[in-house]
Amino acid sequence: MSAESATAIQRNQVDLLDFVDWSGVECLNQKTGHSLVNALKQGYREDEGLHLESDADEQLLIYIPFAQVVKLHSILIKGPEEEGPKTVKLFANKENMGFSNVSDFPPSDSIVLSLDNLKGKPVTLKYVKFQSVRSLTIFVEGNQGDTDITKVLKIVIYGTTVETTDMKALKKIEDH
Repeated sequence: MSAESATAIQRNQVDLLDFVDWSGVECLNQKTGHSLVNALKQGYREDEGLHLESDADEQLLIYIPFAQVVKLHSILIKGPEEEGPKTVKLFANKENMGFSNVSDFPPSDSIVLSLDNLKGKPVTLKYVKFQSVRSLTIFVEGNQGDTDITKVLKIVIYGTTVETTDMKALKKIEDH
């Protein structure tokens, strides 16, 4: 990781990959053989030969549930210069979204990825909109070259877990 992208991530922020609930992960309009796992899963996303690719058109709709509540800080989306994502809308805690209803909801954040972002510079999110996140929906609306195929090489979501209240410790305090 370059020094420039390292500064965009605060010290207490971690890659939230370990907190993804893999049984619920979905991607609509992914090409067979070029699935979301290639861009999201550890090991696969570091392999330059693997990527996520759209199928029928440039759009992708990615749903990532988390095993516990998290706070999101930033997102890294790597892609090629021409076919990499450009316009991306992020939705916190929106279940069952499809291409038919994605525009019915206001996004929690909208980002336009620059070439620096596609090379690995994370985008800092509107932190207040992502304080108590159970799932993240990523809608890739278009790509850099306005072509029919979008390719995503790597997705990394940075943030922290939300500490839950320790009820046993609280009970001990109340008993004293």
